[in-house]
Amino acid sequence: MTSPSRLPLLAGLPLAVGAGLVIPVQGRINGALGTRLDDGIAAAVVSFSTGLVLMVAVSLLLPRGRAGLARIVPALRSRAFPPAYALAGAIGALFVFAQSFTVGILGVALFTVAAVTGQTVSGLLVDRMGIGPAGRKAVTGIRVAGSVLTIAAVAWAVSPRFTGTGAAAAAGGADGSGGPGALLVPVLLPVLAGFLMSFQQAMNGTATMHYGSPIAATLVNFVAGTMVLWGALAVKVAVSGPVNPLPSEWWYYLGGPMGCVFIGLSALLVRTLGVLVTGLGMIAGQLTGSLVLDIALPAPGSVVAPATVLGTLLTLAAIILTTLPWPRGAFRRQGR
Repeated sequence: MTSPSRLPLLAGLPLAVGAGLVIPVQGRINGALGTRLDDGIAAAVVSFSTGLVLMVAVSLLLPRGRAGLARIVPALRSRAFPPAYALAGAIGALFVFAQSFTVGILGVALFTVAAVTGQTVSGLLVDRMGIGPAGRKAVTGIRVAGSVLTIAAVAWAVSPRFTGTGAAAAAGGADGSGGPGALLVPVLLPVLAGFLMSFQQAMNGTATMHYGSPIAATLVNFVAGTMVLWGALAVKVAVSGPVNPLPSEWWYYLGGPMGCVFIGLSALLVRTLGVLVTGLGMIAGQLTGSLVLDIALPAPGSVVAPATVLGTLLTLAAIILTTLPWPRGAFRRQGR
């Protein structure tokens, strides 16, 4: 088995932020496709399917891809890692489901805070359990502080969007019906999806070590996610009828390839950075990319307020705080 080499921290962290930059672009594309098709699940199927086609082509055309492809079945047969890790792509499908069914109720801002909260908490847990390829990482005071600061910074950065349509829904609807209790399930779903994202990264990172390449892990991820989404779409079509025809514009089909970049890099980076720092870096990239998009190509209803800029900068500061080589026991000494 030839496992990918570790990247230096100074190289890995910018790559994590860079991987996060593609998330808002992918979201903008998939959102536009969902609007065009009038079906969020169909848009997710198109995104995953195009990503799967790309990964099959890459796996067959590149020597490293073919080598990783040849190791998939032997690794699963020998139980080099738990077979359930091959189903990590289903977590990505769950995240897409959460977006499809709750963003309209909660709004983008509340959905983002809920998902980031779940992902950050589980990042601490997954590192503590040693599920990822980086091994066990202690839950230190500085890692907890960085995680809490990240959640607060994200909430601050997206706070201007709480005045949108999602906030009205969160208030209980236009007629005041519902109330906070009606939001319990819609809020818990993105929290759960975000919580499982850290497990997905750890599972993909471990699989990458045994396949010898993130290409193979990304391919398996897209196979599992595509199967889940096609099954969901089949049920929906059986109940509601066929979806609208696919658009002819090429850019609608870039969401899948961007997902390949995100998943592949996260599978590679968790070995160097651990699950928590990889996730925090991608969150910082996501906020930065969203800010750039809202400034350069504003969508209807987008808001660029001082809180958005300052919250994004605070998120970057939280990442730096978490990754600095603090002396062991420094915070215990301060507390004496």
